Amino acid sequence: MRNWQVLASSALIALASSTVFAAQPALMPWPTTYTAKDGSLSLDKPLRVDASGCDARLTKAIDRFRAQLTAQTGNLYNHQPVEAKDNPVLAIHCAAAGLPVQAVTEDESYGLAIDPAGVKLTAPTTLGALHGLQTILQLATWAPKGWALPAVEIQDTPRFPWRGLMIDVSRHFMPLDQLQREIDGMAAVKLNVLHIHLSDDQGFRVESKKAPKLQQLGSEGMYYTQDQIREIVSYARERGIRIVPEFDVPGHSTSWTVAYPELASDTPATRVVRNQGDRQQPPLDPTNEKVYKLLDDVFGEMAALFPDAYFHIGGDEVDPKYWDKSEHIQAFMKAHNLKNADALQALFNQRLLAIVTKHGKHMIGWDEILVPELPKETMVHSWRGPKSLAVAAKEGFNTILSAGYYIDLMQPASQHYLVEPLSGDAADLTPEQTKHILGGEAAQWAEYITPENADNRIWPRTAAIAERFWSAASVRDVDSMYARLDRVSTELEFLGLKHRANQERMLARLAGSAPRDLVSTLSNTLEPVKEYERGETHEFDADMPLNQWIDALSPESDAARIANNLAAKVAANPSDAEARRDLRRILELWRENDLRLQPYMADSWPLQSIAGFSPALSQLGAAGLQALDSIESGIPVSAAEHQAHLAAIKAGEVHRAQLLLAVTPAVQSLVGAEKVTQ
Repeated sequence: MRNWQVLASSALIALASSTVFAAQPALMPWPTTYTAKDGSLSLDKPLRVDASGCDARLTKAIDRFRAQLTAQTGNLYNHQPVEAKDNPVLAIHCAAAGLPVQAVTEDESYGLAIDPAGVKLTAPTTLGALHGLQTILQLATWAPKGWALPAVEIQDTPRFPWRGLMIDVSRHFMPLDQLQREIDGMAAVKLNVLHIHLSDDQGFRVESKKAPKLQQLGSEGMYYTQDQIREIVSYARERGIRIVPEFDVPGHSTSWTVAYPELASDTPATRVVRNQGDRQQPPLDPTNEKVYKLLDDVFGEMAALFPDAYFHIGGDEVDPKYWDKSEHIQAFMKAHNLKNADALQALFNQRLLAIVTKHGKHMIGWDEILVPELPKETMVHSWRGPKSLAVAAKEGFNTILSAGYYIDLMQPASQHYLVEPLSGDAADLTPEQTKHILGGEAAQWAEYITPENADNRIWPRTAAIAERFWSAASVRDVDSMYARLDRVSTELEFLGLKHRANQERMLARLAGSAPRDLVSTLSNTLEPVKEYERGETHEFDADMPLNQWIDALSPESDAARIANNLAAKVAANPSDAEARRDLRRILELWRENDLRLQPYMADSWPLQSIAGFSPALSQLGAAGLQALDSIESGIPVSAAEHQAHLAAIKAGEVHRAQLLLAVTPAVQSLVGAEKVTQ
């Protein structure tokens, strides 16, 4: 049996042991109410659709529904007549069509009833019907006589109206088909806002006809045409997703000042930022009226392209040193009684708010813009921590949270999943203040992603965040989340996401001619380093190929999580013979793998880069087996053996090639439970 198959069998054991939602389907996000009924609806025949009250989006949604059900089940629903009288009916009724431009206040709830005769899906608007179809797809599963839907009753409504994903396309440009894939994934887990970070120091990514130098000089030829923007906006709307554009000013604006150098507050760069050494470029000059004229022209043009009511102006990380050393800016501040750079930026934001409002939009900015002078019409986007979220809500600003949901920091799904928008400082808000917290966004910054690994960075962890935004705060069981996330991840692959397929391709490239089972045994135990450690040891360079192990490996290793959970289970309950057996098989693989893999190391540069992990994993396997023997037999290990085990753990904690050995917690659990001779 190949290594990944052994780990997969362990995964099934671990999932089967979960007592929460164990007999329930892999729904994510979990619905507001779920009531299981007797029986099921066979999917041997295609569902005959009877729809009323919904807008034109539903017709295309039904076509996608059939195509997706075909992909998931292998049954050819698209090749069979669906209007046969004896086919089960999918009855869909909307009380009203959706708004011409989807709004944050629009009702997204739905009700679903399934019995052996058919499906009834009701919703106040088309949005709810779109969400209900996604739930039906997640309910489809094998039954004793074929594919079926369980008989259920569901009433479902989101906890937060703003459930987003931010994707940075400035630092590394993302083609249109990739954004479409991400939108499909978002719709599957009921996210409803795609926030696209369209300008930064590294590039301006939209065609401007009023200021064409922006894409001519600030994009290196990689940008979306206005027709492509219209296409992606339409694509998203059909799936119940709003698109919110972000153009970051006055900082992070090198792509603006490369095109129009007279707008900079100091001598600007002559090209967009490509690497770490180009950082900290001068921001726009808030005292220059030409700045506001250009912003008015461009923002007006972009407001017409993006119909959503919200428009993000960034506003983060403005370096004040350029304003502080400028004589004419300091003179302006003195004349206008502005005491510091924060006050100057507040004045800039007031001017910006007038421009954004003029073009029919609500302004959003990152939480640095939250100063006393900020007009209350502005929405505050918290990235620096939940405290600013609570402060903004308390002061009457609508606000959303991204702190804790930065998926580019490579944290496990469980860590993001347990970040609660209404906890901490927000827990003390009054009900009226709490209404100002509209939800949140997962954030994927693009210093270290390309179209090849972007899906792997975003999915499936974002599905767990989607549940946090949609489901009740009480839905927090991590074991249940992972059990359902595994199934959802597979469904996302059937939908067209490439988080698994592209990873396999990248890992095959790195493994070369070495046996894949040996390479997988090692690579399955590795994860990228967390937080900002990569940037501290390996500076950002937009021209650097992202084709190393850190770029290919998932942010979270399922194999490592399973092994760590098994070891913790054995340490807590040594009598669990099944868990001990499965853990022993994994530890034996670790122990034996280095000896078999070493002959292939010398001729492979990619393998050499992770060679230090191979003996460390072998030592961990040996230490874990000795500790497991002690736990099973009750015979203590010697003090010297215990110290050797601790040394193996310490060696396993060393980071190499911006990677970490993610299975050391498993051996820590076992060594902590082993008996030691006194």
